[in-house]
Amino acid sequence: MLAFIIRRLAQSVLVMLFVALIAFIVFRYVGDPIASMVGVETRLEDQEIMRDRLGLNDPVIWQFLRFVGNALQGEFGISYRLQQPVTELILSRLPATLELAFASATIALVFGLTLGVFTALKPKSFLTGLIMAVSLIGVSLPTFLIGIGLIYIFAVELGWFPSFGRGQTVDLGWWRTGLLTESGLRSLVLPAITLSLFQLTLIMRLVRAEMLEVLRTEYIRFARARGLSQRAIHFGHALKNTLVPVLTITGLQLGSVIAFAIVTETVFQWPGVGSLFIVSVQVVDVPVMAAYLMFIALVFVLINLIVDILYYVVDPRLRVDAGSGK
Repeated sequence: MLAFIIRRLAQSVLVMLFVALIAFIVFRYVGDPIASMVGVETRLEDQEIMRDRLGLNDPVIWQFLRFVGNALQGEFGISYRLQQPVTELILSRLPATLELAFASATIALVFGLTLGVFTALKPKSFLTGLIMAVSLIGVSLPTFLIGIGLIYIFAVELGWFPSFGRGQTVDLGWWRTGLLTESGLRSLVLPAITLSLFQLTLIMRLVRAEMLEVLRTEYIRFARARGLSQRAIHFGHALKNTLVPVLTITGLQLGSVIAFAIVTETVFQWPGVGSLFIVSVQVVDVPVMAAYLMFIALVFVLINLIVDILYYVVDPRLRVDAGSGK
């Protein structure tokens, strides 16, 4: 297993280097950093002095290596728009995005697995048909439209939840959380549901399809012939083998929850990293854009690595193949 983890780590490093190259190209060649940092009245001589100080006249390979070295230390320069360190900006917004992503992922996993198992075990019931029909909403409607619809129903008409913002927050060191206040929890409900619907539907349909396929296999019939209880067959054998292929897709979808929270954060004016990125694109704040690209790549690489390790642990066939040298 150690060799397996080392191979995956090496692949992850290569992926991050490639993403760093793309981020460096964006950082270096999208616009002029000096022009973004100084006014139009700055003399050309002063601009050249700044280029030398920032190393922009150095060979490209040295600039890239310096960029990678700074990235490893969490240094991505100064925001052109806010004139603040990019790392501090992202860290200040990161708790909001992570709390929204984890709440959405929890909703998607709990309800996706539960409904997927139920619809697989009761494929011909009326409730299953209703669930499958309603689940088409999560697949077919775009996220922003779902968010607007939830705002209109539950915020405007019923007045149950806030329509925007994060509510009251509490500082726990550098982490600012809204999970410890009533207004923070109420503000989290609609964005979390909006962000989770597509993932919930995908997980539910995937679990249902995989479990129906597993229930038709020979070893399930053999388990029934042995007289095992339905609970043991469904949850001890069928569900366990269903989760092996579901694990990979679910892991990737959890990464996409963080990466694509941009739309949800924009609709609900959620003060997270995604909304910061949208504003940065509008004003061409290149350092923030490059840092966001690296952050999202790191999230996907870490989640992929964790999923690969879990897949190796859960699926004994991979361990057998590794032991036989295949």
